[in-house]
Amino acid sequence: MKIESVDLFYLSMPVVTTEADGSQDALLVRVRAGGHTGWGECEAAPLPSIAAFVCPMSHGACRPVADSVLGQTIDGPDDIARIARQVEYDSMDLLQAPHTWSGIEMALWDLLGHARQAPVWRLLGYTASHKKRPYASMLFGDTPEDTLRQGQSARAAGYGAAKFGWGPIGRGSAAIDADHFAAAREGIGPDMLLMVDTGQIWGEDVEAAALRIPALEAARATWLEEPFHTHALAQYGALAQRSPRVPLAGGEGAFNVAMAEHLIDYGRVGFIQIDTGRIGGIGPSKRVADHAVAKGITFVNHTFTSHLALSASMQAFAGLADHRICEYPFQPKQLAIDFVANPLARDAHGEVAAPDAPGLGVAVDPAGIRRYLVETEITVGGRILYRTPAID
Repeated sequence: MKIESVDLFYLSMPVVTTEADGSQDALLVRVRAGGHTGWGECEAAPLPSIAAFVCPMSHGACRPVADSVLGQTIDGPDDIARIARQVEYDSMDLLQAPHTWSGIEMALWDLLGHARQAPVWRLLGYTASHKKRPYASMLFGDTPEDTLRQGQSARAAGYGAAKFGWGPIGRGSAAIDADHFAAAREGIGPDMLLMVDTGQIWGEDVEAAALRIPALEAARATWLEEPFHTHALAQYGALAQRSPRVPLAGGEGAFNVAMAEHLIDYGRVGFIQIDTGRIGGIGPSKRVADHAVAKGITFVNHTFTSHLALSASMQAFAGLADHRICEYPFQPKQLAIDFVANPLARDAHGEVAAPDAPGLGVAVDPAGIRRYLVETEITVGGRILYRTPAID
């Protein structure tokens, strides 16, 4: 099969706020080859990602992603890996390229799965898709009382785990943060898993992060996620030594396999979280999962957008029976709900699994796409490089 077309669709909510919620807009990718269609989703700002696909070449190592993808042969997993290497080499100075390629790569796996009538996880070499324990992924409230109510809502919805992130944490005193951690635990009750995500708020400040450890221990947090920037390996390692009862988690900011492996090997995280929409897609995510297994570290998917991205993020560890924690979008914006035709519902036990269906097993709803589609045109020197494609 030859890759005939790659179409990018920019979706957005009518109003986008500074809330740390990645479901406020989306960049969907449609790939067509050999009479088959695949869909993917980039986890990045849509316009720069579109530009990375169509921009004029600056020089030999700064070419548009389109040059490495269109017209390529896609008959098996090895072809996806080969194209990935080509993108990495030809667009090494185009820093948005990994984000753009991630959504395309997902779509190629989806397309290949449809062509072979097999789920992506089977194409990756797994023999089964094991059920995962989803956690309700949400933001901290503005006040501890708001956080308490958030936790109660997750508990009422039947979740066995919840993650609270961002919000006011790290912006005030350690005492205020402790009140939020306690409120989160009170809200979800004594039996649910509690995870805390601080969104890199402390940069490289180990001491500021360490001040929160006693309160996290008191709240029985399963992990402390992203206390520092992804590159702050020494700081991760130092805090890990000081927090034996609350392991660190991180990796969503990794845009290549080496970054994720370094967080495991040098940052000493106990949980490695990978976003297929950033790291280069499903293939690189699987490589990190293999490395995590070899090192005795728990692999966790990262996604805070749609169920299309959720399914893609689950493929890399679908076959790992002992890696059971799964991020699950709990309160996405309506945009992320409306363009997915068949979301991944939790079963009677509150569990979820990567679909046993061709490709990613998630269909898009054209009407939902049209509802939020942002008509866009990129023109350079009077030549149209990009125009919103038709949905059909």
